[in-house]
Amino acid sequence: MQIYLDIDGVMVSANSWKRPEMLNDGFPRFNIRAVNALNSIVNTTGANIVLTTSHKTTYSIAEWEKIFKERNLNFNQISRLPENKNHLNRKEELLNHFDKHGLHGNFVIIDDDKSLNGLPTNLKDRLIQTSSGIGLTDELAKMAIAKLSEVHLTSA
Repeated sequence: MQIYLDIDGVMVSANSWKRPEMLNDGFPRFNIRAVNALNSIVNTTGANIVLTTSHKTTYSIAEWEKIFKERNLNFNQISRLPENKNHLNRKEELLNHFDKHGLHGNFVIIDDDKSLNGLPTNLKDRLIQTSSGIGLTDELAKMAIAKLSEVHLTSA
């Protein structure tokens, strides 16, 4: 089980009028509501996290683990999509990933990116779209848990 996770607009509310509070590691503080919601998903489903954020290659996996621990996020395993060298939008980046690696196991995509509305139905059905100014909520977490709890057959 995997959570394809964006950060900005999901874990860090994106409010143009307010600069996010930065922690000592140089990365913004996560919204506590989003932390609790993501912890609920991980604790209930045991899903691993795959970072899709534009920041994904700014930090090593070990640094991401520290960032998550510092913000009291539970996780089993963290991985990330490869560097986006071709500057694809999020939709194209995810499509390339799934075309290359196939669909394995159950997953959700948690993101605020509106380009994801153009995903094919089989992927869009796995999308939990946040409002960038609010981020991940308990209600959206319940939706993610429900999707991850479904028996979901995927192609290899």
